[in-house]
Amino acid sequence: MNLNITGHHVEVTPAIREYVSGKLDRVIRHFDNVTSVNVILSVEKLDQKAEVTVHVRGKDIHVESADADLYAAIDAMTDKLDRQVLKYKQKSTDHHHDSHKHQTPEA
Repeated sequence: MNLNITGHHVEVTPAIREYVSGKLDRVIRHFDNVTSVNVILSVEKLDQKAEVTVHVRGKDIHVESADADLYAAIDAMTDKLDRQVLKYKQKSTDHHHDSHKHQTPEA
């Protein structure tokens, strides 16, 4: 997995980098086939904004969150991402139902 953390108008300190990677590891553990993760941390006026794009085989999952505190924005972003990842995983497993060829005909 390739993790890329960038900051727009904010310095990405080692503490922030460690915090983000720790939070994302909790979410990414649901998948085996994550190719890359791009995180953008930015400041817009009084809002701290956190965005993440997770590249999974067949889909890109994008989530963003804004808060007055950067750590709260990261927490909200990972919670949203966790819900999106579980939803995507549920959808992908629902498509593996039995086909009509393998079912026995009813009389």
